[in-house]
Amino acid sequence: MPDIPLLVVALAISAYWLRVGAMVVRARRRQHRDVGVVPERSGERVMWLVFVPLVAAWCALPWLGLTHASGWLAVPSFAHEVPYAWLRWAFAAIAVICLALTIDCWRKMGRNWRMDISDSNTALVTEGLFARIRHPIYAFSIAMMIATAVVLPTAAMIAIAIVHIVLMNVKARNEEAHLARMHGDAYARYVERTGRFFPGSAARNS
Repeated sequence: MPDIPLLVVALAISAYWLRVGAMVVRARRRQHRDVGVVPERSGERVMWLVFVPLVAAWCALPWLGLTHASGWLAVPSFAHEVPYAWLRWAFAAIAVICLALTIDCWRKMGRNWRMDISDSNTALVTEGLFARIRHPIYAFSIAMMIATAVVLPTAAMIAIAIVHIVLMNVKARNEEAHLARMHGDAYARYVERTGRFFPGSAARNS
């Protein structure tokens, strides 16, 4: 019998990044615009050297965990025991919910979505979840990564999760600095009424 929580997470992660790939292709073919697959800024290009293989490992490890009964790629035996087994089911559901909410955020961004920080795309999106959270897509990405590490609690997956969370925090702060330069007081007011990754004021989420 397949490991259902791990299969659910593997499918959710694959769907997430396949959707990102589809958005990149659609933007280039139909809208003839760049979405930052190759970042414009040197600092982000350096970050991409870590981020791209990290994403590849994030996508691959759950599938490898499904095909390995033992070894460092396999789900540890304790993860199949109650109560941890129940926790795995809960976090598998969280991963699916985060995927659905992320898709909604992508739709809200529309043509303003891109993968890097760019002076050519300066719109400030404040609709939907963006009205309460400055970086809901990053927040859900972090939550999906944590869910993956809970469902697949191997040393490799936990290490990837830690690096991913650090990168998302760095990227969020860089993006905020960029938008503050572009929008000035309007962005400062937006920051005052939102949290970085959680709803609430900037004071509680900085």
